[in-house]
Amino acid sequence: MKSWDLGALDLKPRLPEILSSSDDARAVVLDLAAGEALNDHEVHERAWIVVLGGEVEVSSAGSGPVRGGAGLLVELAPSERHEVVALQAARLLLLLTPWPGPGHPGAMTITQKLYARRHAAKMAGAAQDAARGGQPAQQ
Repeated sequence: MKSWDLGALDLKPRLPEILSSSDDARAVVLDLAAGEALNDHEVHERAWIVVLGGEVEVSSAGSGPVRGGAGLLVELAPSERHEVVALQAARLLLLLTPWPGPGHPGAMTITQKLYARRHAAKMAGAAQDAARGGQPAQQ
């Protein structure tokens, strides 16, 4: 058995602390200063956000915003885009399962990671070319 006093942890804002990680799940604690946000993003895993202290607003593309303080529990589907804004300084417990989820870089083989990097570089180059009106960069 492992245990943590989540209220007593000495955390720095926006620097998450991984409490536990296995093939089944990952538990992370995170402090956000008032006004700070985890801007629109997604995770590959199913995510549960538990507000341990403070007050936050969580919004997702699929539903309106939810506000709450200590005791609020929010569940997000895998890849559901969302944003978390601290209305007051807040401490959050994040539970992610399975860990890592399908498509997460930690679940990829070296070959898959190499392909993903090459594909991202190719897409970035195409976007730069499009921004220049379709003209390739001058050497």
